[in-house]
Amino acid sequence: MRTVYFEKNIPKALLVRALRPVWPGVVYSPLSPTRSAEVPDPPLPGPRWVRVRNRLCGICASDLSILLVEADPRVAPVALPGTDRIYLGHEVVGEVTEAGPSVSALGVGDRVILSALGPNCLNQEIDPPCCHCREGNVGLCENASLGRGGNTVGGGWSDSMVAHETSLYKVPDELDDEAAAMIEPLSVSVHAALHRLPEASERALVVGCGTIGLGVIEALRALAPGRAAHAITAMARYPQQEAMARRLGADELIVHEEPYAGVARLTGGKLYEGALGSRTILGGYDVVYDCVGTGQTVQDSLRWARAGGAVVLVGMSLKRMHVDLTPAWYQEVALIGTYSHGMETRDGRRQSTYDLIVEALQEGRLTTEGFVTHRYPLARWREAAHTALDKRSGAIKVVLDYRTGA
Repeated sequence: MRTVYFEKNIPKALLVRALRPVWPGVVYSPLSPTRSAEVPDPPLPGPRWVRVRNRLCGICASDLSILLVEADPRVAPVALPGTDRIYLGHEVVGEVTEAGPSVSALGVGDRVILSALGPNCLNQEIDPPCCHCREGNVGLCENASLGRGGNTVGGGWSDSMVAHETSLYKVPDELDDEAAAMIEPLSVSVHAALHRLPEASERALVVGCGTIGLGVIEALRALAPGRAAHAITAMARYPQQEAMARRLGADELIVHEEPYAGVARLTGGKLYEGALGSRTILGGYDVVYDCVGTGQTVQDSLRWARAGGAVVLVGMSLKRMHVDLTPAWYQEVALIGTYSHGMETRDGRRQSTYDLIVEALQEGRLTTEGFVTHRYPLARWREAAHTALDKRSGAIKVVLDYRTGA
């Protein structure tokens, strides 16, 4: 197995964090905890496990955050026990090459994507499962850190992987590999949009037009009831993001304009400026989707929402934040967290986020066309990561492509 993984090595992590401001390339050097290696193919850990030969994998922001060693050891997720090796890549589509004797839902030759990013009651075979796993929301599993059963070996930045059958989702033949690889990132966007879907008369702001933000835009277009005029505004930084946001359904864009002035102009809100550079808006957007997730964007998003509105925190950061939360009480702005995907209830139907997306792709209500902009073989993973990090490259979604055998 050719693979790229992150080894939990505290001294190396601290060294890279110290050197990266003056030597950005240290993350690709031998000093980095991220390693590229050829390791023996592991045996299947149990009768319900599956071996997959990977075909395509998208590079996402969480992969890059791990590569850049951005996690602060004081944040809540890091307090949980975990594995000593993190295999990069979860936006992956592959083909089943071996199935254990008790695998019932998959067979050799099936194309699959990852549906569970970590341990849960189902892939640890815990019975009875916790309330979240029982409802299909395995990303919220209360037993995720018990360490029972095997862990997925390999990831999308590997030419193969071994996973429990419940961690995989069978892809319909009608979807090509690139569409299949986009199901997981689209699921994050759709899950976030459904956490606080705008009403017909409400206006929404999408902060950040990376892959997830663009997915939120098209999810709002496809799923929100009868949008009002100028209902979706997006904030983008790069030309390719601006063009894609418009194509996917953004009515207005804030690109070169100062963002507070842009929000005030488009909503009719009143912009106030106080001491020490403090600014806020009264009368902003009904719903703000923060698809960046830094301390600054959370703080700004809270100030760009109207009184009684909501901010949906979609972007993820493993850094501690210094944020002014006063809008949460003095304007009763709700701050809503969202993570991964799960089960959705919509129009009286209950289905998994993946099933909803596949159905919408087949019906043409969602599209993956235009997202993938760059393709690299695994041997060039460093170049691929650099391209994904530098949006001046024109990148939206960079993928590792294993289909050529390079």
